[in-house]
Amino acid sequence: MSGHSKFANIKHRKGAQDAKRGKIFTRIIKDITIAVKEGGGPDADTNPSLRRAIANSKGANMPKDTVDRAIKKASGADAANYQELTFEGYGPNGIAFFIECLTDNTNRSVANVRSIFSKNGGELGKNGSLEFIFDRKGVFNLDRTALEMDVEELEMELIDGGAQDFEVEDDIITVYTDFSDFGLMSTTLEKLNIEPKSAELERIPNDTKELPLHKAQSILNLAENFEEDDDVQNVFHNLEITDELIASLE
Repeated sequence: MSGHSKFANIKHRKGAQDAKRGKIFTRIIKDITIAVKEGGGPDADTNPSLRRAIANSKGANMPKDTVDRAIKKASGADAANYQELTFEGYGPNGIAFFIECLTDNTNRSVANVRSIFSKNGGELGKNGSLEFIFDRKGVFNLDRTALEMDVEELEMELIDGGAQDFEVEDDIITVYTDFSDFGLMSTTLEKLNIEPKSAELERIPNDTKELPLHKAQSILNLAENFEEDDDVQNVFHNLEITDELIASLE
């Protein structure tokens, strides 16, 4: 999982500084809307899904008034109705892709995802066909510089919170949990007064595939094409993220 977290952390650091910030904010606002409408209302104290979305908004440096407006709008009768959709398929060279969407137009999302696959040498598959490749995990990114305890002490505390894997990359600590322990880890971090930079349920590949640099770069371009679509929330793939590939992005 180290390649995954290293690449994710680079994207996290760069993402808040470039033109993608607007898309990141849009995704978080959708998460807030779903959390309020389906997760238990506008009170973050009693709505864990909303607490997670708010934590992610802070990690993305979203203004508080934007968050407050999103919560208020989601509580109203005219709030958008989003449906969660997932898509599975293969890109070039047999790289598996898992796409998560939040959409108010299913037909549009299906057409867009299929088009992106086909225009980039890939193919949309049947749902469920790739579940054996991806494990759903809780992924928490913590700011190491904000901790009031050392890393070793923190690791021992988080094992009791369901931590399965624990990685340190520069100033970012990435903690992985089983899907079923996501809530337990969230509660554990709250008790330790640690606010994560991000907390997500992600689909982590249990088997990755390494490609030559030029082919690997084309896979990342395909992933970016998916991420630029307004309906797409998350994109996961099983490309091996090598140090050479990371260096080519910096």
